[in-house]
Amino acid sequence: MKWSARIGRFAGIDLHIHATFPLLFVYVGFVYWAQTGSIEGVLFGLALIAVLFLCVILHEYGHALTARRYGIGTRHITLLPIGGVALLEKMPKEPRQEIVVALMGPAVNVAIAAAVFLLLVVTGRPGALVELDLLQATFLQSVLFANILLAVFNMIPAFPMDGGRVLRAVLSLRTDRVRATRIAATVGQTLAIGFGILGLFANPFLILIAVFIWIGAGAEASAAEVEERLHRQPVRRAMITDFQVLSPHDPLSRAIDLTLAGTQKDFPVVDGFGTVVGVLPQTGILKGLRDLGAEGRVGDIMEPAATADLSDTLSHLLDNLQQGETRVICILRGGRLVGLVDVENINEFLRIQAALRER
Repeated sequence: MKWSARIGRFAGIDLHIHATFPLLFVYVGFVYWAQTGSIEGVLFGLALIAVLFLCVILHEYGHALTARRYGIGTRHITLLPIGGVALLEKMPKEPRQEIVVALMGPAVNVAIAAAVFLLLVVTGRPGALVELDLLQATFLQSVLFANILLAVFNMIPAFPMDGGRVLRAVLSLRTDRVRATRIAATVGQTLAIGFGILGLFANPFLILIAVFIWIGAGAEASAAEVEERLHRQPVRRAMITDFQVLSPHDPLSRAIDLTLAGTQKDFPVVDGFGTVVGVLPQTGILKGLRDLGAEGRVGDIMEPAATADLSDTLSHLLDNLQQGETRVICILRGGRLVGLVDVENINEFLRIQAALRER
């Protein structure tokens, strides 16, 4: 995500913080100063929001680690002023798995609330366990209330929030995934309008949440539409067949000549038997020129090639490309290179299909 920086790595997942995140602490400090008029009150509020975002991090790791059980990785988790986002490589296609992944985030908040509740009981100071006004509650009571609020709020069926994903998954049990996504996105955007209106008269952060839901729901619906259009579309419909290749023994000057002579940026590397042994992306060419010069060998800097069979579908290849591990996939038939596929070419295919449908 743009305007974010990595602050750590836990359980094999990078944790990022968005540049706007500190604004939340400024806002909370201002609110507590206005309510209490004391430095102690401000420190209480800042400590509380720090602990709550630790709970948000645990919430997102609940999603990420559950998705890992289904073989789905997480690219990173990003903290925003309105909460956290775990960027999964993809959502489970199996509805029951998606329900489990979506529920595990709020389940973490419920578990934290239960632990705090037990701590209050054991210490003999449960008091008013849920205060309507957080400013009048003790620190632990505030943490308890906030985690209950997080669990309940995230279960609102406003796609792409957790409750909305559960709604989409439940609908997918009775209809196709595209239609289920479209319905869930419509529900989410309708609720976003409600959040936006409420934010005008109550908490302005609701407006930010409304924008996030509106944009997220639209993006998810569009992604589902794209997946449906590419479903069962053979690779040959969109693969690049006019391309240049390099040999491991070629100098980098050869890659420069091919780059300047055409529009191709990433080159398959093929040995003397016609077997793909690697790929040389544009970034690799530039790095090789800096490190080895124009006479450096392609074989010394080439990267492992991502390959697919001609019988694969475009939707499957798009999933692999969107994971960001490669820019181009080499298409093979009987082990021989017959084409290339990249994201731009798939987008061109979609634009052409859209124009034909409009006609």
